[in-house]
Amino acid sequence: MEAYATALLYAIPFFILLMGIEMAYGLLVKNIKYTTLDTVSSISSGLTNIIKDSLGLALIIVSYPFLRDHLALTSIESSWLVWVLAFVFIDFAGYWNHRLSHHINIFWNQHVIHHSSERFNLACALRQPISNVIGYFPLLLIPAALLGIPQEVIAILAPIHLFAQFWYHTQHIGRMGWLEYVFVTPSQHRVHHAINPEYIDKNLGQVLCIWDRMFGTFQEELKEIPPQYGVLKPAATWNPIHINFQHLWGLITDAWRTNSFRDKLRIWFMPTGWRPGDVVGKYPRKTIVDVYNFERYNTPASNALKGYAIFQVAAHLCQILYMFYNYGQIGFNGLLFLGAFNFVGIYGYTSLMDRKNYAMWIEAIRSLAGIAIILWTGDWFGIEGYWGGGSELLLGYFIISLLAGIYFTKYDTASGKASVAL
Repeated sequence: MEAYATALLYAIPFFILLMGIEMAYGLLVKNIKYTTLDTVSSISSGLTNIIKDSLGLALIIVSYPFLRDHLALTSIESSWLVWVLAFVFIDFAGYWNHRLSHHINIFWNQHVIHHSSERFNLACALRQPISNVIGYFPLLLIPAALLGIPQEVIAILAPIHLFAQFWYHTQHIGRMGWLEYVFVTPSQHRVHHAINPEYIDKNLGQVLCIWDRMFGTFQEELKEIPPQYGVLKPAATWNPIHINFQHLWGLITDAWRTNSFRDKLRIWFMPTGWRPGDVVGKYPRKTIVDVYNFERYNTPASNALKGYAIFQVAAHLCQILYMFYNYGQIGFNGLLFLGAFNFVGIYGYTSLMDRKNYAMWIEAIRSLAGIAIILWTGDWFGIEGYWGGGSELLLGYFIISLLAGIYFTKYDTASGKASVAL
């Protein structure tokens, strides 16, 4: 996992640079695709995901090295061919993993976060899951294992394959000629994120679009049908941790409420959105009927709160980059604590963005705990060894967080209703 953390150390600044370029271009052409709170929510989701993934917080059913050791029928020597084949196998597995996530109730829970933004921009690409706690992806790599593709090749290509899916989350790039027949493009992926009936569950490819064309899930973007974004059952929150588990909680409550024992069992593996007949009428859920006319989620937010949200996401990003930079030195227990501390922080300020009163208490407890640790130890997980005065800076950060939580909960409540929508 340390190698993955190192890869993220370089990838995160690159992603932020690309988002900055997209924002600047949007300003230049007067066609901005970002709003502050949605963007902060998207980046915050990405931060929770990279903490969880870099710490390896998942139960892997079976590892790829195990499959290769027990199933390999041959062994391909290291050459350009093995890298090409490995990439194709990863993309093929990614297509079917993606298709399962769209078509089976329990698997949709680990993917809904990615579709939850009602905007489409590079930031929404960062909406990645923390609810995928059971890892079954290696099972989809059995074809690679049969050919004896080395696990080192898979380990190197897997993050590259993931990062290669970032760039096409944009509305500023049109059709791309012949590339549309080989690779997933922005036009194709806009279709994938759309909730229009014509576009639902289409274009499931990740890097190559050939699988969609082979298996009947391809749909081109139509000029007369502009894509509308989000999910048919709106998330209605900026809190990425809530979004990650909303669908799962819905499955649990439906399984509890239904009187049918059969439905209690099969609800998990039925098509996405299926609910037992005896709970649909009794416990209706709000869904979007007219995709062109629905109220997108928004909360009252003054410019001060928007600025504070940006400040918090930047502060958490810096803390996470520090974790990655010192991955080996901090130790696993320290990394778990810092990861949990950042999870709580993200939960706190995104709840504040949702205008939840309990956000003040989350921020207060977290801030007081941080202040106590710094005053007791005189350090913050070795930061003084790299940056003299770093712990004092963090002390100031926790004091600001404490006071801001109180201010934005108790005093800055109504002013946001008249704020500029940015």
